[in-house]
Amino acid sequence: MSGVAIAFWVLAAVAVVTSLLVITSRNPVASVLYLVITFFCLAGLFVTLHSHFLAAIQVLVYAGAIMVLFLFVVMLLNLGTPQWFDVAGTPVKFAALVLGVGFVGALVAAGVGDFEPGASGPAAGVDPDVLGSTEAIASALYSAYYLPFLVTALLLLVAMVGAVVLARRER
Repeated sequence: MSGVAIAFWVLAAVAVVTSLLVITSRNPVASVLYLVITFFCLAGLFVTLHSHFLAAIQVLVYAGAIMVLFLFVVMLLNLGTPQWFDVAGTPVKFAALVLGVGFVGALVAAGVGDFEPGASGPAAGVDPDVLGSTEAIASALYSAYYLPFLVTALLLLVAMVGAVVLARRER
């Protein structure tokens, strides 16, 4: 096993552990800090996959700007009062745990053991000198992944409109 593969699996393990800590931590500030660690691990994963542009964007946009916004929102929340979305019942928590473990098990069964870090999918035919560059990302995004890109944009738009409607309804 090469050093890149070892780094990949170590970063992946740290990302999984810290992402689990994000959702299990009772302190929202600690959850945000765990999310920052997860984002940095994801940037490291992008580097091991020779996608340096995505790694830089991951650090600048997500670990930088978005996390500052999350921290700002968490600090402005009134955390002393229970919210309407608090889940008090253990059957719901147990069902979520079973679904999560089942999903991770399905991912592992789908071939994590066969995975070797490197170029696969649409990136397999890309010249290694431009792999991870904006040119390779744009050509894959606007050819092979055009429909998922549009669906994601539509889902984000709907989520934004829904958040605005919910925020305006409370006033």
